[in-house]
Amino acid sequence: MKIGVSGASGHLGKIVLRRLIELSGDHEVVGISRSPESIEIGGEARFGDYDVPDRLGEAYAGLDRLLLIPTLDVSYGARTRHLRQAIDAACAAEVGHIVLISDVGTRKEAEPHFGAASWAGEQHLMKRATSWTILRAGYFMESFAQEVLKWQTIGRLAELSENRVGFVSRDDVAAAAAAILVGEGHAGAIYNATGPEALSVADRAALVSKITGKRVEIVETSLEQIKHELEAAGYPSEYIGLVLDIKSKTSEAGYDIVTGDVEKLSGRPPVSLRDVLASYIDAGVCDNVA
Repeated sequence: MKIGVSGASGHLGKIVLRRLIELSGDHEVVGISRSPESIEIGGEARFGDYDVPDRLGEAYAGLDRLLLIPTLDVSYGARTRHLRQAIDAACAAEVGHIVLISDVGTRKEAEPHFGAASWAGEQHLMKRATSWTILRAGYFMESFAQEVLKWQTIGRLAELSENRVGFVSRDDVAAAAAAILVGEGHAGAIYNATGPEALSVADRAALVSKITGKRVEIVETSLEQIKHELEAAGYPSEYIGLVLDIKSKTSEAGYDIVTGDVEKLSGRPPVSLRDVLASYIDAGVCDNVA
């Protein structure tokens, strides 16, 4: 069985590749990326760029199973276009089973909202593919850790309103995805990969304070204020729109979900936010968390 990972040079894709190689079984691993030279695995590396749809068929040729990881391209309609083209190419290449990474709380939204692509991608997959699985990922712990590193310099946590979030680690999502790709009985299933608990704003502030030894003040803010601060910092409008969408979804309980799907799929319990935060803060890690 030949398994492909599209988006293999990203943070999540790299971990999925490693998990697939670690799993014993009769399968070959193919990493697919617009920069295949950056893929360091024991398997095959192929060129595949969502912005070059004419080459995707070649990238997906001969695959029995394929994982599609969306990009974080925030330009208008790009993610929706990418997913539809990738799904069409995979179907044309007669890939046996397609697994799509999506987002928890996915609902019908219109462009330019960031969630529009998740909805459009899921719907297109279900209409076009003969065999599919959707793995919806929660709010990444690593993304939250990046926010925490910024808070350390200002000593406050700004939120739109009280909310709860079932954060999930990138590693747990990768483990769940790898298990789906090598396993059986997942056709037509929609899974939600989350952490072990949903944490309130106060929970998060207390956790950060305990790890850092510094008091974290909770400040209620507004979308307008967040937008103003990001504009003043020189961020592009597309990125600002992404941040505002995520903040809005968080305040509307879009990430307030906890399931047992990570353990069900991977065979291990999901890690806690405490563990991920501690490792990031100790290392002072700051990277692109896509």
